[in-house]
Amino acid sequence: MTEAQQQKKRTQSIVSITVIVLVVILYFIFWKHQHVDKRENAFRHTKIEYTEHAKCRMDCRHISEKEIKDVLREGEINYRKTEKNASPCPKYALEYYTDGKKVRVIVGDCDERAVIITVIDLDHEFECNCPGDKEK
Repeated sequence: MTEAQQQKKRTQSIVSITVIVLVVILYFIFWKHQHVDKRENAFRHTKIEYTEHAKCRMDCRHISEKEIKDVLREGEINYRKTEKNASPCPKYALEYYTDGKKVRVIVGDCDERAVIITVIDLDHEFECNCPGDKEK
């Protein structure tokens, strides 16, 4: 094998390795955003229950059951506010624009039911006095 052929082979090897490394890096970057665990979609189609706190917050913040269902069906998971290892049920923070406001719903994925823990209107502040609120 001539020197030129060896150099060409080394160059091809370096290019191949570089491409493989880039593909692996891109996979891990985008996989993080595309990965969905088995439970993440299950709670969207189960029976919905509301905690007393959630009912109070919905009333105070003028968020309807229809809007909650919109968020559960169409919302995106905010992983910074999600607690997958929460006990007794994983808690997911879903966000979605519905009826002109951005709503966050904290939902517990508890066996065969979605438990609405609290709801937040991210566009407006409301004074609420609900069960479980801390005294200021």
